[in-house]
Amino acid sequence: MILAIASGKGGTGKTTLSVNLAKVWGGAVQLLDCDVEEPNCHLFLKGQPITTEPVNVPIPVVNERLCRACGLCSAFCQYHAIVCLKTAPMIFPELCHGCGGCIRVCPQRALCEEQRRVGEIQTIQEDNIRLIQGCLDVGVAMAPPVIRAVKAKMERDIPAILDAPPGTSCPVVTTLKDSDFAVLVTEPTPFGLHDLTLAVDMILELGVAFGVVINRVGIGDERVQTYCQSKNIPILLEIPDDRRIAEAYSRGILMVDAFPEYRGRLEELKETIRTLQEVRGVAHANL
Repeated sequence: MILAIASGKGGTGKTTLSVNLAKVWGGAVQLLDCDVEEPNCHLFLKGQPITTEPVNVPIPVVNERLCRACGLCSAFCQYHAIVCLKTAPMIFPELCHGCGGCIRVCPQRALCEEQRRVGEIQTIQEDNIRLIQGCLDVGVAMAPPVIRAVKAKMERDIPAILDAPPGTSCPVVTTLKDSDFAVLVTEPTPFGLHDLTLAVDMILELGVAFGVVINRVGIGDERVQTYCQSKNIPILLEIPDDRRIAEAYSRGILMVDAFPEYRGRLEELKETIRTLQEVRGVAHANL
């Protein structure tokens, strides 16, 4: 099963849920930190790095001897990474998505590719948890290539938990694609509700089955619960606003290790998600 943990906004407890859920999984599990602009799952695991490798994307390079400044490459690029003003094209590597289309449309074969580093992937092992985390290089604007590289390291026969970036932009969509189930983590505040509605709209477009976990219950009101009930969205778990959890988190200690009473609740959450995912799979098979 591929389980994605996402949220409409940052700071809702997405990473907290991801790492604690991995800790109580009860067997081999992969934890993929796809929040590559600021990965922090490793702060709660004591394992040692196994491998570190770079992530590269192909960038076009112009051979000015062959180029006739026809402008086809510039016209093709939807991201404005190539500009041709009746001269040899200018390449803007920061905007290039590495699709290779400009090379295919060039009639003079004046373009070739070179690799540009955009980040790195590190693999860490702690007991039954294998953490695969991506880290975007400083100054690089696009996270999806690093996220795709992280997901490419995933072994399909081992359950995987994907800690997604916050929000509803391209990095989140890249993370959620091909997931079997998603958990949207929110908080009972006006901001939490607003950004939850955006995340729900996004995930409905992707067609991924999902449920909601409400964190810090008690700091706001019940409008999030009312919204979920009106949309028939299952509330999978409610975590109270417990100061002890925040204090343990600040020391890098997992909730399920510091307070055993939460371990059972996370184990129940895992079984609930598995049941919902299996029911959805049966329904699809009967269509």
